[in-house]
Amino acid sequence: MYRLLKFKSSRSNSLTRLSLNNEILLPEKSCLFCRILQNNTPVTHRYRSTIINPNPVMTQKARKKRSKRFNTTELLEVSNKLTLQRTTKIQTASANDLKKLLEISTAKNKLKKIKNPTKDVSYVEEHTYNNLNVINQFCSEENSYFTSLPDNDQRIISMLRSLDLSSIPLPKPIPSESMSKEDAIEDIEENFNLEPVPEGLKIDNTSDILDSIPRIHSSFQPETLEDTTESHEEDKETPEEKIIAVEKANKQKPIDLRAKREIIHKTLAAFVEVCSLQKLHHKALNAILFLQSKSKYKSGISIDNIDIFNALLKGYASDGDVKKVFETLKIMSADNIKYNIQTYIIILQCLGRNSNQGAKYIERLKRICHEALKNGFTFDRMMNEGSYLKDEREHVLKAIQTFDPSYRPKYKNPVVQYDNELLNDLNHDDQLKAPMLEICKNDGLFSVENLRERVTAQIALEKQITVTVKNIEATEKPSAEVLQYRESLIDHYKVWTESATRAFNRDLFSLSARRGAMNNEVYLKCIPVEDYVKIIIDEAKKLAEGSETYSPTVNMLYRALGQKVYDRYKVLRKQDTGVLDKILSIHNTYCVHYAASHKKLDVLPTSGDNLNSRQKWQWIEHSLKPTGSTLEMDHKAWVPSNLVEIGKFLYHIIMHDLMIDVNCMKPNAKNKKLLPAFYTIFRSQGRIIKEEVKPHPMLSKLYRSSVPETLTFPVSDVPMVCPPLPWTSVDNGGYLITYSDVVRLPIYALSQKQKMKSTNIQNLYPSLDSLNQLAAVPWKVNTKILDLILKVFNSGGSDKLDVPKPSSSLPPPEPPKALEEMDKLQRYHFFRQKLQYRRHKAEMYSLRCDCLYRLSLANHFRDEIFWLPHNMDFRGRVYPVPPHLNHLGSDLARSILVFAEPRPLGPKGLDWLKIHLINLTGLKKRDRISDRLQYANECMDLILDSVDHPLDGKQWWADSDEPWQTLACCMEIAAAIRSGDPENFKSHFPVHQDGSCNGLQHYAALGRDKAGGFSVNLCPADVPQDVYSAVVNLVEERRKKDADNGVEIAKLLDGFIKRKVIKQTIMTTVYGVTKFGARLQIAKQLKDIEDFPKQQVFAASHYLTTKTFESLRTMFTSTKEIQDWFTECARLISAVAGHHMEWITPMGLPIVQPYFKPLRKAYTNSFCESYYIDKYEKPHVMKQKNAFPPNFIHSLDSSHMMLTSLNCERAGITFVSVHDCYWTHASTVEIMNKICREQFVALHSQPILEDLSIYLSKHYSYGEEDLTHDGSVIDLTKKKLNRVLGNLPRTGDLDINQVLKSVYFFS
Repeated sequence: MYRLLKFKSSRSNSLTRLSLNNEILLPEKSCLFCRILQNNTPVTHRYRSTIINPNPVMTQKARKKRSKRFNTTELLEVSNKLTLQRTTKIQTASANDLKKLLEISTAKNKLKKIKNPTKDVSYVEEHTYNNLNVINQFCSEENSYFTSLPDNDQRIISMLRSLDLSSIPLPKPIPSESMSKEDAIEDIEENFNLEPVPEGLKIDNTSDILDSIPRIHSSFQPETLEDTTESHEEDKETPEEKIIAVEKANKQKPIDLRAKREIIHKTLAAFVEVCSLQKLHHKALNAILFLQSKSKYKSGISIDNIDIFNALLKGYASDGDVKKVFETLKIMSADNIKYNIQTYIIILQCLGRNSNQGAKYIERLKRICHEALKNGFTFDRMMNEGSYLKDEREHVLKAIQTFDPSYRPKYKNPVVQYDNELLNDLNHDDQLKAPMLEICKNDGLFSVENLRERVTAQIALEKQITVTVKNIEATEKPSAEVLQYRESLIDHYKVWTESATRAFNRDLFSLSARRGAMNNEVYLKCIPVEDYVKIIIDEAKKLAEGSETYSPTVNMLYRALGQKVYDRYKVLRKQDTGVLDKILSIHNTYCVHYAASHKKLDVLPTSGDNLNSRQKWQWIEHSLKPTGSTLEMDHKAWVPSNLVEIGKFLYHIIMHDLMIDVNCMKPNAKNKKLLPAFYTIFRSQGRIIKEEVKPHPMLSKLYRSSVPETLTFPVSDVPMVCPPLPWTSVDNGGYLITYSDVVRLPIYALSQKQKMKSTNIQNLYPSLDSLNQLAAVPWKVNTKILDLILKVFNSGGSDKLDVPKPSSSLPPPEPPKALEEMDKLQRYHFFRQKLQYRRHKAEMYSLRCDCLYRLSLANHFRDEIFWLPHNMDFRGRVYPVPPHLNHLGSDLARSILVFAEPRPLGPKGLDWLKIHLINLTGLKKRDRISDRLQYANECMDLILDSVDHPLDGKQWWADSDEPWQTLACCMEIAAAIRSGDPENFKSHFPVHQDGSCNGLQHYAALGRDKAGGFSVNLCPADVPQDVYSAVVNLVEERRKKDADNGVEIAKLLDGFIKRKVIKQTIMTTVYGVTKFGARLQIAKQLKDIEDFPKQQVFAASHYLTTKTFESLRTMFTSTKEIQDWFTECARLISAVAGHHMEWITPMGLPIVQPYFKPLRKAYTNSFCESYYIDKYEKPHVMKQKNAFPPNFIHSLDSSHMMLTSLNCERAGITFVSVHDCYWTHASTVEIMNKICREQFVALHSQPILEDLSIYLSKHYSYGEEDLTHDGSVIDLTKKKLNRVLGNLPRTGDLDINQVLKSVYFFS
C-alpha cells in the first residue's frame, strides 16, 4: 500500500486546527494538501498529551514561519507490519508533477527502469496515530491507463521500481493541459485514501532516492511497539540481501566496529538491569531479542556479552522463575555464550528459591552443578568470589547443599600485603591474621560510642541529596525590602516545585506512551518523583547563583544533571540491597580499631601499628562474609548518552515550566507577568558556537537582592563527620554510601579504569593505602583565624590580605565626554577598557563566591571534627574530594584548618614553629636554618603585636608572602610561649616542609645531573641553593654580552631582569610550558613593573623567553636530554603506532593519557546513542607529546609522596601533603624529614628510565615480521620508533645518596 505523506508548497507553512477526532482539536503545523485531506480521512486517531501541548482543551497560538523556497513530496509504503516502511523523497514536486504521476503508463517495461526504494527498519515517532494497520487498504483498479513521462520528468518516478501495480488505485485519465493545481489536489482527494503523517519527518532536499525514514532527534528516542522482535521475523528480505547487509557492516573499520560493539553492549546491559529491577523482564528480553535479530541481518555486531544476560537472569532469579531462567539459557546456548561464575550463582540462586523440588528440579540442579564444576567454578570459588545482595547467598548455599548435603563453605583469607619492591619491608606477620579488638581507654580524642554516633549522623547526611549551611554574608539584620525579596524568592521556589512535579509527571506520561526496544522511561522511574523535583529545583537555584559572563555548555549541564540522578539511584540501591547494612556492620567494628589507633599523642610516637586501615577493614569484612550482601554489587554502569538524555529531559522542564514574575521586585505591581526563568544563549569560542543556559536578569537580581540566608551544597562537596571508608578496590571507598571515583577522569576516558580493574589488586594497594592514610587524618577549623577573615570579608575584603572584594566595588570606566568626536583608535581603547572591566568584574565575582563557599562551610564546621576523603587524578596526584573546605588552595584556605589531634611540642617543637613562621614570610629564603631561627627570636615583639592587634597594630604579618598562615603561626607561637610550659603545650598546628623546585629535583635525580642536582639542593650545602636566582644570573650574563654587541632590547632590559620576572617560567619549564606560554608569563610580570615601557613588553618578553630557555638548557644538560627523549617517544608512539601513551608508576598504578582527536563520526541508531571512548579514538599527537614529560614527572612526585605517606603512617606520625609540600606536627618534623629523604633515594635507586624503556618497547615496538626493509617511509619510521624507545639518554655521575645529608632538600 502506498500513500502520499506530505506535499509542501509556498502556501504550506500556515498553521490550522486539525480535527483529529470528534472531541479534540489540536493546533498542528500542516501543509495545504494535508489540510484538505484531513477532514475526509476515516482513520480513528489516538490522541495523547505531548510535551508541546499537554492540555487537549487548550490551544497554542501559532507562530508563522517563513515559507521554504522549495516544494517537496514524500511517499510512504506501508505494509501490514507495524514498523517496517518504505519511503521515498522527491526534491521538487509541483502540482503538474502530481498530475503526471497519475498519468504514468502501466507498461511493465517502463517501470523496470525505476530503482528499488531503500528498505530499512526505522522507528517513526508517533504523531496522531498509533498503529499503521488501521490505515485503509487502497482499492485496486485493474483497468488503468498511464501515459509515459518525458525524460526530464523521470525524477518523479526514480523511486517507484518494483511496485505492485495491482495495489495502486488509479483515477480516470485526465487531460494534462486542463489540469490545474487545485484540480490535481481535488482529484487525488477523490481517488486516494490518504493519511496525515508526523510533522517531524524531515525531507532531504538533496536526494532523489527515497531512504528509510530518519530517526527523530528529540530529547528521548522515538520508540516502536512492544512486539518489535516479531517485525524482523516477518521481514521478507532475501538471503542475498541479508548477506550483502552484513558484509557492508563488516566493511567498517575494525576500531569503529569495536567501539560500536562496546557502546551497544554497555547501553543494553544498563537498560536490562534497570528493567529487571522494575520487574519489566519482558521489556528487557524484547530489547535483547531485537538487537540479536538486528545483529544477524544488519549490524554484524553480536549480542554475546554475558553481563547483559546475567542482568536479565538476575531479574528472573529474584522472582524464582525457573522456567524463564532456563528459557534464557537456551537463547544463550544458541549463540554460544559462555557462562561466567556470576551466571552459575544466579542459576543456583533461582533454584534455591524454588520450593517445588521434584525430579525435574533435581535433574536441573545436578546438570548445572556438574557443568559449573567441569568449567572450574567450584562451590568455594562461588562463595568467595561471587557478588551477593540481600539473601542471595543463603539461597545459593541452599541449592548447593541440596546437591551436596555435606558441603560447608570455606572462605579464603583476604590478600592484604604488598607486592612491591619499594614497600615489601612494610609487610608484617601480624597482617596475616585478623586483628584483635582492643578496648580503648577514653584518653584519646575519640571513643567508640562517639565514632558510632558520627557514623549514624553521616548516614543521615548522605541519605539527603544536599546539605544546607548558613550564609556568612547574611550577618546584619535584614531590611524590610530584603525580607520582601526573600519572601518572593521562597514563593517562586514553591511554585517551581509544584510546576516541576506536574511537568515531570506530564512528560513522563508522554514518554511512556512511546514503546520500543529501549525506552529511557525506565531510567526516569528509578528514583522517587520527589527526588527528581528536588534535583530540578536545586539545579535551578544553582543556575540563579551563576556568573553573568560564564556558564557551562548545555551538554555539560545535561551530563552533570544526569549524573546527579545516577548518584541518587546508586545511593538508593545500596539501601535497598542490604549493602548499606553491611557497611554499617563493618564500620561498627572498624570504629573500635580506629579509636584504638588514635590514642592520646605523645611528643614522639612510642609504637607503630603494623596493620593499616585497609587491612583492618578487609579482615572485618572477611569475618562477616558468610552473612548479608557483598560490597561489590555487580552493577551495570549507565552510559554517558543515558546521562545526557536524562539531563535533557529534566532541563526541558527547567527551561519551559519554571517561570519568573518579572514584576516581583515592583512594590506596587498588581498583576503578575510570568516569563521563562531561564533562557539559552549562543557564545562563540573561536570557530565553535556553544549553547549556554542563563537565568533571567530579573531572577539574578532577585536572588542577589534577597541576600539568601543559606547556601546549599551536594553531599559529596562537604567533609565527612566520621572516618571515611578505606579504599579496598577501585569501586569501594570514600563516602559511606555516596559514590566517588578513585581516579578523576573525563567521562570518555575508560582505558585507565579498565586497566585498573584488570590489574592485580595487590599492585593498587600502595596507591589506595596512601589515599586511606590521608583521609584518616581528622581536621578542625582554626576559629580565631576564621573570625578575623570573616570580619575582613564582611567589611568589603582586602586586596593586600587576599580576601576578595565584592564585584560591585569595581568602578566602571569613565565614559568619554564626546563619544562621537573620538577617532577609531580612541574608540578601540575605550572598547578594550569596557571589555577588561567586564572580565575583571566577572573574575571578582567568581573569587568572591569561592571564598564565600569556603568560609560558610568553615563556619558550619567550626565546632566539629571532620574528615576529608581523598582520590587522585590519572597521574596519581592526590586531592581531597570536597572541593571547597580543604587544605589545598590559597593561603587563606590553608590558614583556617589545623589538625584535630594535638601533640606536645617537646624540646624542639617551638623552634620548628619559629622556623616555619619565617619560611612563610619569605624573608630569609637564602639563609641558613639557624639564621632563620635567630631572626624569629629577634622579631618576637612583632610576632606578639600581630597576635594582640592583628588588624589595628603594626601588621607585620600582613607583609608576608603567606599573610594568613603567618598570622596563624604567630598565634600558635604566642600561645605556646604564654602557656608557661612550651614543651608540654599541645599544638594542633601543621608545620610544612616544601620541596625545592620538586620537578627539577626529579629530573636531576633521573639524569644523575650533578650541576643541576646541586642547584636544586639534592647535594649538601651550607646555605640553600636558589635555582631561580642562579638562572637569573645566567640570563643577566647573556644580556650584558648582547648589550655590549649593540642589541637594543638587551640595553633596555638593564636592571629589569629580576627573580620574580622569570621565576614562574623556570618553575613551569619542567612541566612542559611552551615558549608561547613562557612569553605570556614573562610579559605579565613586565607589565606589573611601573617603570618598564609598556610598548616594549612584547619584544622584551620574547627576548627573555629565549635567554631563559637557553640558560636552563645550559644548567640542566641531562634534564633537557631526558625531556626531549620523553617528548620524542610520545610523539612516535601516538603518531606512528597510533596508541595513547601508557606507563606504570613505581607504585604499580597504570596510567593512560586520555588525549585524543574525536575524528570518528558519532553514529545514532534507533536504540542507543554513541559516545566517545578514548581507546577507540585517534591520539592527539600534539597533546600526547607535550603532556608526557610533565605527566611522567607528576607520577614520580606522587610516588614519592605515597612512599613518604605510608612510611610515616607506619612510624606513627601524622602526615598530610599538598603535592610536594609535606605537613606534620612540629615535634615530628625531623622524623618526617628523615623518611622523606630515605624514600626519595629508594625511589630513584630503581632503574626508572630503564623500566620505562622496556615497557614502551614491549608494548609499542615493531617486530621483524612488521618490517618490510624496502626503504619506504613507513618502514623507516617504524625502525626509528624501535631505535628511539631503546636509546636511553645519557646520565651523569651524581651520587643520589647525598640527598640523605641535604638539609635543604625539603625545608
